[in-house]
Amino acid sequence: MHKAAEPIRILIVDDHPVVRAGLASMLATQARFKVIGSAASGAEALNLLERHSADVALVDLRMPEMNGINLMHALGRLPSPPRVIVLTSYETDEDVYRAVNAGAQGYLLKNTSQQEMMDAISAVHAGRRYIPGHIAAHLADRMTRSNLTARELDILQMLAKGLTNKEIGAVLKISENTARNHVISIIEKLDVSDRTEAATTAIQRGIISAEN
Repeated sequence: MHKAAEPIRILIVDDHPVVRAGLASMLATQARFKVIGSAASGAEALNLLERHSADVALVDLRMPEMNGINLMHALGRLPSPPRVIVLTSYETDEDVYRAVNAGAQGYLLKNTSQQEMMDAISAVHAGRRYIPGHIAAHLADRMTRSNLTARELDILQMLAKGLTNKEIGAVLKISENTARNHVISIIEKLDVSDRTEAATTAIQRGIISAEN
């Protein structure tokens, strides 16, 4: 049999049973795909790969204990890691950037069509990237934006809580003037007009969490 005719071996990694079952059922209808297993966590996925080889892994980003990003870093240390397509409900600049940075070759949202899913698996298996245009735009925006420093990320979190420059200075044990300079730098890097927009934009892009 010609090698190209062999089915693409797929591993599904998602902590939601309904998602795993739905994906496995959908992919099973295609002779060119073979689901070698499904895992509810990153650790379970690594255990599965000790016993089975996979060509492509469909990986959720948000999972307990070991999230998708950490799993991709772990996969990168394997002798023959599967190529990864992130399959998620999230598409913030930061999510896309971190996933691609961690080695994802594809990025799809969970509401993607069956046809696009199959196209993405085939493309990534063939060694190509598969990132839809609107998601690629998020990545381009994140790539062109200057990186915020760890100190600026801390201050952004404080801006989101409504702290003044004086209050930020007191928390970080820096002068009010130094705090103000950091805020000005953040506003410039995010290309926004003021501190309120900086906080809002950072939450929308996934740079900081609204929960913290």
